[in-house]
Amino acid sequence: MTKLSVNINKIATLRNARGGNIPNVVQVALDIESFGAEGITVHPRPDERHITYQDVLDLSGVLTTEFNIEGNPITKFVNLVLQVKPAQVTLVPDKEDAITSNAGWDTVKNKTYLKEVISVFKEHNIRTSVFVDPDPAMVRAAAETGADRIELYTEAYAVSYANGKKGDVGSYAECAKIAHELGLEVNAGHDLSLENIGYFKEKVAHLEEVSIGHALIAESLYMGLEKTIQNYLKLLK
Repeated sequence: MTKLSVNINKIATLRNARGGNIPNVVQVALDIESFGAEGITVHPRPDERHITYQDVLDLSGVLTTEFNIEGNPITKFVNLVLQVKPAQVTLVPDKEDAITSNAGWDTVKNKTYLKEVISVFKEHNIRTSVFVDPDPAMVRAAAETGADRIELYTEAYAVSYANGKKGDVGSYAECAKIAHELGLEVNAGHDLSLENIGYFKEKVAHLEEVSIGHALIAESLYMGLEKTIQNYLKLLK
């Protein structure tokens, strides 16, 4: 069984476009939990252009499923995570002006840095995941940082799937196998959708969790949020 964590950044984007509190980010998160999702993911960025740091604090007091906070571990972000103490923190090497995540960590080059950051979170019993490209070398180095999990960056898979190249899932399956052998659990995320998630789940073993936001929220415009989440859960189980 693979858990579904719903990224609610796009809910905050919609709210911020108009100002005020519609839609209410906290209420939507609670509804998502009631619809069956096993986790809520947020990715606060330094400019707070969607999820704000206050949103994170507000959510932390009411969520009943796993809370996953993603981001680049700058000092402000680290302090927020230590204050909230979520179930999981996912480290993503975002540039401040990035529209969305567009690369995994070079865990070889940044191994010492990641070790230092991860050790801080581990002192507080926060599970740590490292965002990586589907490259065996990056997975092996991630295992040496002290991380508990990796999150496989799936944009390349989504693009290849849309172009009819389903076989391109092979690198992800290989990396998941290597991670499992090294004692790392495996998450995945970025551009996964109802169209491509079933095949990915079928071909990639040891998949603990997927984090899905943009596609899920877009699909829910047509199907409704509850039905969309239920459709993902069917494919993941």
